[in-house]
Amino acid sequence: MYFGGISLGAGVLAREGGINSSEYENVSREKETSEEFEANAMASLIDMPFATIDIKDDCGITDVPHINLERSKENERISKDQIKKRKKKQKDYQPNYFLSIPITNKEIIRGIKILQNAIIQQDKQLAKAMTSDGSFHITLLVMQLLNEDEVNIGIGALLELKPFIEEILQGKQLILPFQGIDTFRNQVGFVKLAEGDHVNSLLEIAEAAKRTFQEKGILAGENRSFKPHLTFMKLSRAPQLRKKGVKKIDPEVYEKFISHRFGEEMVHRIDLCSMLKKKQSNGYYHCESSIVIGKKPIGLRDLINEALHRERMSLKSKVKQIKELLLKPETQARIRRELFEGISVNNSNQGNQIDFSANLT
Repeated sequence: MYFGGISLGAGVLAREGGINSSEYENVSREKETSEEFEANAMASLIDMPFATIDIKDDCGITDVPHINLERSKENERISKDQIKKRKKKQKDYQPNYFLSIPITNKEIIRGIKILQNAIIQQDKQLAKAMTSDGSFHITLLVMQLLNEDEVNIGIGALLELKPFIEEILQGKQLILPFQGIDTFRNQVGFVKLAEGDHVNSLLEIAEAAKRTFQEKGILAGENRSFKPHLTFMKLSRAPQLRKKGVKKIDPEVYEKFISHRFGEEMVHRIDLCSMLKKKQSNGYYHCESSIVIGKKPIGLRDLINEALHRERMSLKSKVKQIKELLLKPETQARIRRELFEGISVNNSNQGNQIDFSANLT
């Protein structure tokens, strides 16, 4: 029996209260049950998400069993190891795919080309820092996809994103007006997205995309907040410029376009693109899959592309299932058994043919 954490032995109980043997057995059973309950309760607490919290301090427990303290320290060590692994994974995170909203409005493309040419006329060496007109886009989300299986998961996430976008837009068309110029730390020049309700819609879509891809186990997103922009030049495209003393984009080269209206892009497609694979012949990025959104009339080509992407995803899924089936030990055993039986039958038939020929002669 326990009083304030003090154990009373059988001899003491017998001397103080004259407890008989049957009463002592009852007390012993109660003691064992109490200790078992206490151990189970503490073990359950240890397994809770708040296991790293100092239970002794928070609950006022003054006598925690030594074994449970060791278990708590072990769980805390495991938790720290998991945090280290997560940080290492994030440290190794190098995005190689992204969700792209392609810019297809010829008025916008023409305006950016005029801007780029005006800058090049002032400084010809900046020509290599310019974004090619075929690859103008807005980046909605960046991510890391390391192999074909992860690319397929990314394609599935993109297709799942479509109904969320439709819910956000509520049947309305997403139109993005572009006006003015700005830079990121004078290293990246971009055309600004004008203020308006469309910005909130785009931010909601970006957040839905990030959530959808992360729920699939994909490393996606950036630490900094999402700022939609249309890049037209980037100094990192031409590393040799730094050697020549060009370390920043001089605001004077684009001052005439500081408030210029470039036009409006009616969003009708979102693509899953690779940063590293060879670009298409038109200058746009290698595209793994696309979803069509909005009310823009869909051409035959768009319908064919979306159907092909869906068919491709379905076929890859079936191929993956076949691979998994072939890797199962029972499948391999069955294949070996059938092959062995086939070889045995062939050998038997050949033997019969030889015997038959011999009989004929």
